[in-house]
Amino acid sequence: MMRPLATAAWLALVLLWTGPAVAAPADEAEVTGRRLADGVGFVSAVRLARQPRTQDNGRMLMVFEPAAAGGVPLYESRDDGERWRKIGEVDEQPHRDAGNWQLRWQPHLSELARSSGDLVAGTLLLAANAIGLDAQGRLVQQDLQLYASTDLGKSWRYRGSIVRGGGEPSDRRNQGVWEPYIVVFDDGRMVAYYSSEQHKDRGFNQLLAHKVSADGGRSWGAETIDVALPGGVERPGMAIIERIPGRGYAMTYENIDGERNGQVHLKFSRDGLDWGDPGDRGIAVQTASGAYPAACPTLRWLPGETAAGVLVIAAQRSGGGGDPGGRSFYWNDDGGRGPWWQLPAPVRKRTGNIHAGWTQAMVVRGDGQLFHATSSSTVAAPKSEQANEIRYAHAALRFGRYEAEDAARRRGAAIGDDNASNGGKLRLAAGEGADLTFEVHAAKAGARSLRVRFADLGLAAVPQLRVNGRALAGHDKATIADGWRVATFDAPLRAGANRIVVANDGHALDYDYLEISPVTP
Repeated sequence: MMRPLATAAWLALVLLWTGPAVAAPADEAEVTGRRLADGVGFVSAVRLARQPRTQDNGRMLMVFEPAAAGGVPLYESRDDGERWRKIGEVDEQPHRDAGNWQLRWQPHLSELARSSGDLVAGTLLLAANAIGLDAQGRLVQQDLQLYASTDLGKSWRYRGSIVRGGGEPSDRRNQGVWEPYIVVFDDGRMVAYYSSEQHKDRGFNQLLAHKVSADGGRSWGAETIDVALPGGVERPGMAIIERIPGRGYAMTYENIDGERNGQVHLKFSRDGLDWGDPGDRGIAVQTASGAYPAACPTLRWLPGETAAGVLVIAAQRSGGGGDPGGRSFYWNDDGGRGPWWQLPAPVRKRTGNIHAGWTQAMVVRGDGQLFHATSSSTVAAPKSEQANEIRYAHAALRFGRYEAEDAARRRGAAIGDDNASNGGKLRLAAGEGADLTFEVHAAKAGARSLRVRFADLGLAAVPQLRVNGRALAGHDKATIADGWRVATFDAPLRAGANRIVVANDGHALDYDYLEISPVTP
């Protein structure tokens, strides 16, 4: 996304089965998460795991775009993200005597899991967009730069320039370069992925590309184009690359000014270098009901019930009936295929300006919970990105819960409800041709407990379930809270794909979610 100048061991995430639902905020004035500091956006964080001193492993470091001029602020936590303190800033070095350069934009922080060139495992890397201004304060130069630290971020040294560009963003002939993201392969090669506006004369408004370094980021090879959509309008940008065990690599990106503006797409590569036809958009991420994450995506792979694990995407906003404030994560446990599902993000941000939620950090803590940080607008100045603040929180994610408003539906309407688990419910009509369909996956065949949270509209009715075509008898519990009830079903699930269809037995009902008990060992 082009921005205006104005400004290791994995632990399985807890699959929660019991406990109260998490209510979504009633409006954008409500926010969750602790405040860290003033900051525009573009949060990046890492949990150290490759340090030579074992006592240093487990520390967390975080960077973000600052609100004020200066370097990239660096924060540290020694208690798994509960408390943070600022330990320094990373300043632009190659042009330090020029006085008109700043290292501020789009920082990406990472830790080397293996050596690369003369850099040893455990080295910290920071890639960021350095900007050069003219005497009138206009952006005239950009330099995607790489820095390294071998002392836990106390000092940094410049490694090299990945790609240079420049020009005022409002200039139609702008040659901007944006959003560097670094990945290191098992053989030590370093890859920098980025967005480029330098191919407009070929009909690409913006495209995604990468370069490879064989010497730890001191020098970079030729540019390879990964995603390029012709026509001079669409703007694929903000690529995030994640390693997927047994499958290679996955890339998420936003497609600004596409048919569904900002919709997040997903592509796969066996080697992280060949992403197929650059004109192939890949998988359009969305729920069965049509909700989709949009703009500024972040991608993480997490272990889950099935061998495919769970892909989790955070984005700035949603479309297609999803929360426009982007306060939900989207997840999929079938390698990106089929429908995606929403769950509440740990940080519930305000969204008063375009930079609130401009990328997000997701890091697995030592206890298996997910640490989440992003930017939020403020009540005092919601429209000003320079008044934004960085907020953080952590939570165990509910991958066994399937929101009713995300399911494929016939004769149903999604309705906002603060007392529903993700701030929404599905009102399903009674009668023939009215149902919800949940496509779910199981690691192995066997009996499971299915819970359906529902509420009647003043006329008694209970849910009817069919699992893989078989009707089930349920057990209805009394009202438990805020008018909601729970019906429980014992269901034999297949290993792999299962289809669960929910309907009514005579009158309309509101549905909150379907929840499936975890697989037994």
